[in-house]
Amino acid sequence: MQRLGIICDHLESLAPARLSAEWDNVGLLVGDREAEIARIMTCLTITNDTVKEAVKQQADLIVVHHPLPFQPLSRLTNDTPEGRYLLELVAARIHIFSPHTAWDSAAGGINQKLAEGIELSDITPLLPDKIDPGVGEGRSGALARGGQVTDVANRVKEFLKIPRLRVVGDPQQEINRVAVGCGSAATFLKAAKDCDCQMLLTGEASFHHCLAAEASGIVLLLAGHFASERFSMQILADSLAMQFTELEVWCSEMERDPIQLV
Repeated sequence: MQRLGIICDHLESLAPARLSAEWDNVGLLVGDREAEIARIMTCLTITNDTVKEAVKQQADLIVVHHPLPFQPLSRLTNDTPEGRYLLELVAARIHIFSPHTAWDSAAGGINQKLAEGIELSDITPLLPDKIDPGVGEGRSGALARGGQVTDVANRVKEFLKIPRLRVVGDPQQEINRVAVGCGSAATFLKAAKDCDCQMLLTGEASFHHCLAAEASGIVLLLAGHFASERFSMQILADSLAMQFTELEVWCSEMERDPIQLV
């Protein structure tokens, strides 16, 4: 067993809250810092499936990437999916912690691991933190070995274990520098161009961001929101298991991408 407050402090050390976006809601969202924790489940999002798993497996704490609650609640009822999830988790005495955008930007967080996973070198933050320029939003780096768009795409598919992804731009274009931003990071297009990147790897982008990328000559690789972030929750589970060897920690086995290919 371990006190929840100690686990929260460790998570805060991995992903300091000051790195989170102003609009975000990070940290301990539901829980008692004095509670004793024996079992932790990590997941990308709290859904019907992950709630069922957490309750069935008797988790004491869910460390989830996407916050719940995210926005202030005026009422907590079972009239909404979010309300039902929270009521069920509270009834089962399951606490909730979310590092969200702080984990995106952290030194060992999603974007750093994504950049390393596709074998970028000389990795630096795309938008450095003002206090610590070694961390920050997104990442950019040079390809260890240059290649065409299709070569980079194959590397991404192999790392994220996905069968396909979407491309905006010329598949034959030569790529030497790549910017990465997990989730919905098409807003990094200008930063990517300013860092002399020919490509931005992200999860998803709006139609108008795709047009903007095409107009600016930046290739977009769209791996899917789920795939671009979910792998990191296994990394976080492994990290927690190493830090707290007395606890049982696992990454959700029931979580799935809601978007299916047919």
